[in-house]
Amino acid sequence: MFALKDYQQKALTALDAFFFKLRTSDLDAAWRTCAPLHDKSGQSWQAKYDPAALGDVPAVCVRIPTGGGKTFLAAHAVALVGKTLLDAAAPVALWLVPSDAIRSQTLTALTTPRNPCCEALTQHFGERVRVCALDDLATVGPQEVGSSAIVIVATIQSFNVKDKTIRTVYSFDESLAPHFQALTPQQENRLDRVLEADIAAQPYLTVADLGRVKASLANWLTLHQPIVIVDEAHNNRTEQAFRTLRELHPACLIELTATPMPDSNVIFHVGAQALANEEMIKLPIVLMEHKTGWKDAVRDAVLTRDRLEIFAAKEADYIRPVLLFQAEDVNGEANVATLLAHLTSADGEKLNRKQIAVATGEQKELDGIVLSEPTCAIRFVITVKALKEGWDCPFAYVLCSLQDMKSGKDVEQLLGRVLRMPYARQRQQAELGKSYAHVVSITTARAADALVDRLVNNMGFERYEAQAAITGE
Repeated sequence: MFALKDYQQKALTALDAFFFKLRTSDLDAAWRTCAPLHDKSGQSWQAKYDPAALGDVPAVCVRIPTGGGKTFLAAHAVALVGKTLLDAAAPVALWLVPSDAIRSQTLTALTTPRNPCCEALTQHFGERVRVCALDDLATVGPQEVGSSAIVIVATIQSFNVKDKTIRTVYSFDESLAPHFQALTPQQENRLDRVLEADIAAQPYLTVADLGRVKASLANWLTLHQPIVIVDEAHNNRTEQAFRTLRELHPACLIELTATPMPDSNVIFHVGAQALANEEMIKLPIVLMEHKTGWKDAVRDAVLTRDRLEIFAAKEADYIRPVLLFQAEDVNGEANVATLLAHLTSADGEKLNRKQIAVATGEQKELDGIVLSEPTCAIRFVITVKALKEGWDCPFAYVLCSLQDMKSGKDVEQLLGRVLRMPYARQRQQAELGKSYAHVVSITTARAADALVDRLVNNMGFERYEAQAAITGE
């Protein structure tokens, strides 16, 4: 069983205390009692709860830097909040993510045996848990509601629309009708009914259905007032998104992000150093700036990776260090084609092409590849923008960015892949407890400053942590 890290347990304790207090207090009182102290201009103060998101529905945020295990934490939170806030041994949860790729990754994590996220659910619910996509909700029988925990994983885009007739989630679905039998007037008042626009969009409905409670996915969720979890929540803080969530009448909202917005109700904040102390990420970041051209940066990055593979051979766990290249776009000097030719040519790095994967919009050589498998030969990955969402490989140790650090907006996601610690435990070889970044730099210290800014603004580091996290070789 994968154990909770200390900061993850503290985050759950903070959530538990807040939702327990809500049983006897209003939102403002619970927040005053449970909210963390913030430091502002040297003064300690307790922020006032901001109801802008969902009004009277409790909406709180847990801030965890990149690499902190948000999915694992949220899997534990489903059971905890269900019990504390709702007195429910088998709650309903709606788990919202920003993209279909992350939706697939999350579904896999929550349903794959021996995956820590799946284990987190079974630890609390045993076999009494159903994890499904929206399209599979029709397979959940009425008898399962209340007897099994039900976790629905979806993208916010599935719900976030002004015209409900163009989204399947709001459409009438006869297979869901058994869930809407014997409703109380109070329950019916929260639910959408069939309108003329629905009849126009779904010809099998007739005027006789006007005013009938709509058997839809959205109404099913509204009926059961789910715990809503929003991953990467900073991407979904629009008025339209909040209006959509309010219409689902959730029991509560828990946001997870490395970079909360100023009006987020942050109930718990984790610093990057806590992740390093718990062996979740590799720090410090060894930054090497190259002012003599991109080929020198490539050569030294390859040497760094090769040196790390020698150290990896001394580890008890299997590790094959991977180097991520961030090439320039097609118009740049160090574009994908030029970089690949340099890596494989006799005049260049003389690398084996079978050890290189190109991951761009046109070339998808990572698809179907499990980089952690000992039989995998890949040691070098070439990309331009951010790698496909949901891609994860703790074996990534070295980032070589050939783009300008100031303009390369995707560098923080690539760096986030490099930060993750293999097997989430400290390495015996000290060199394998660090991350490595080779960058092409024109101005002295410019790359270091840009990297600090990206750690702070995009990855959840405090500025003092970011400055301390970067070192030279």
